[in-house]
Amino acid sequence: MIKKEEMPLCDVATTVQLIGSKWKTLIIRDLISGPKRNAELKRSLSGISQKVLTESLNAMILDGLVERIDFQKVPPHVEYQLTPLGESLLPVIESMRQWGQFYKQQLG
Repeated sequence: MIKKEEMPLCDVATTVQLIGSKWKTLIIRDLISGPKRNAELKRSLSGISQKVLTESLNAMILDGLVERIDFQKVPPHVEYQLTPLGESLLPVIESMRQWGQFYKQQLG
């Protein structure tokens, strides 16, 4: 998790730092509906490399937005889900969805 003294002074900048990348925002969008396996996320996020997916998930885990659930099975079974802090981003993502829809309507 980012230390408080390392966070930007601006609250908007803090949010952008945490979820500002295209992939992090789309990972959150996908996890809103529930836990997902790595392969499910990769399939849903067309164009993401495995390296970027892994780096994004690990960063979001460190930031406290996502948790990794290891079912300790063979073959390995791991899922990712939003933490309660990550779930608190639902209104932000929903606002982005609504604005994107509005923008498309304005274009005709």
